[in-house]
Parts: sequence; structure tokens; C-alpha cells
Amino acid sequence: MDGLTASGPARAKHAYVTLVTNADYALGARALVQSLVWTGTAADLVVMYTGGVAQSDLAPILALGARLVQVDLLPTSEGFNTLHARRNLHGAAPFTKGEKPSFHTPLDNFAKLRLWQMTDYTSVVFLDADTLVLQNIDTLFDYPQFCAAPNVYEGLADFHRMNSGVFTARPSTETYEAMLAELDQPDVFWRRTDQTFLEHYFPDWHGLPVTYNMLQYVWFNMPQLWRWSSVKVLHYQYEKPWQVPHPKADQLEPLITLWHQYLDGKRAPDLASLENPE
Repeated sequence: MDGLTASGPARAKHAYVTLVTNADYALGARALVQSLVWTGTAADLVVMYTGGVAQSDLAPILALGARLVQVDLLPTSEGFNTLHARRNLHGAAPFTKGEKPSFHTPLDNFAKLRLWQMTDYTSVVFLDADTLVLQNIDTLFDYPQFCAAPNVYEGLADFHRMNSGVFTARPSTETYEAMLAELDQPDVFWRRTDQTFLEHYFPDWHGLPVTYNMLQYVWFNMPQLWRWSSVKVLHYQYEKPWQVPHPKADQLEPLITLWHQYLDGKRAPDLASLENPE
């Protein structure tokens, strides 16, 4: 398929898909894939990766049973690429609520759209590489396109905004081509890259409960929403749990420790023993 090279054939009709653009996100994807394995899912575990990722960084993920798919960056124009380069994008639309690490490459985010080319699957669930799946969420494969959780981590007023760290999709070549035509228009600026674009492309997106994409800042901003028994997917937005030093280690220590337990891969954490925030 144009722009995609897979390590092997699809092994199921459904797939969890993530995107890895550098060594740091390969580390994140390793913990994510381990978390999915421990949920007992029978779906394919697919890791899309760009040319900036070394095979040595992907080897531990392949060992967990993931299907690797190398993807090209989208064939966007020079003007589009310049506008969405890290320096220009962060200069025009700075992050004010948290810190994006130095390895964040916003232009590469758009390669996420290539999952719509994966027509060997009837439905997929996309997960950012900085997420963990804490409970089986296979039910999402029966959900329509396009479902995503709201971008809530400060207050309830944010329920109208979408977060693209977790979403449902139905691969379709026609949808992919229509997306490309809509994406790269003269002087169009997608402030939060794929997230802003997908919210534009699917204006009637279906809302998932926040528990399917629990953003880590909820832990200290809205602790009344956090109950471990209901959290399906934990999303480490902004600072990443593998960063050393970690800018918010004091505030997020329990979540950082949990992520490292998944990365270690020796035994699934006892989620029932975790204490909720006060």
C-alpha cells in the first residue's frame, strides 16, 4: 500500500494502532503494547513508525507480538510543513498549561491519518504512544466512526473540545484521500495538529466518557473525577513519565510509578490496590 510497509499480514479484523516517531515514543509504545497484552485482547497490536525510529528501538515492541508498519510522512506541501514545524507551531500556538518535551515533533503527528489506509481491518482504535490501557476496551471496536473523549483536564467547561489521543475509526481509502485534500490548503493552520484537524473533519464526533482517555492532569486538577476502578485508558499528556528529571514528579509520582511497572513488563500491576487522589 502506498506509503505503508508492514512487517507481516493482519492477524485479526480489529486493531489497536499507535504512532511512533522517535526513540522516546518507541519507549512509550512498548509500555502501551504491554498494557494491551495484559488486557487479554485478541485484536492486532499495530505500531506505525516513521523513518526517524531505529530498528533497535522497535525490537522490544516486536517481541511483544506487535505488527510493525513503517509509514511515510504525508505528502504535504513545503508551505504546510514550514507552518507546522516545531518552532513555528509552538511560536504561533504556545502550550501554556504544561510542557511539551523537546522530542515532541508536531508535524509528524499528521502521519496518524495513514491508519485510514489500513483497509485490512474493519475497525481500529487509535491510542497515542503515551497512553496505557488499564482495562479491556475491545467494546470500542463496535463503536461508530468517529468517537473520542473530551479534552478535559482543568474544568468541566472543556467538555466541548476533543482529545485525539484515543479514537475509533473505520479504515477507508476514500476517507484518507478526502482527508488529504482537506488538510493541506493554502495558509490553513491546524493549531494542535491532528487534533484540531480531526475535530474539524468530524464536527459531529461522538463523545466517549473521559475514563476512556483520562488525562493525567485530572489527577491534581480535578481529583473528584478520578476513580481507578473506572479508568480505562490513562493518557500522559504534556510531560512524559520516562522524562528525567520530570518537571511534575512531585504531583504525578503515583502515575509515573505505574507507567514504569508496565514498561518493566514482569507482572501486571494490582490496580485494585491503587489509592485515589484526595
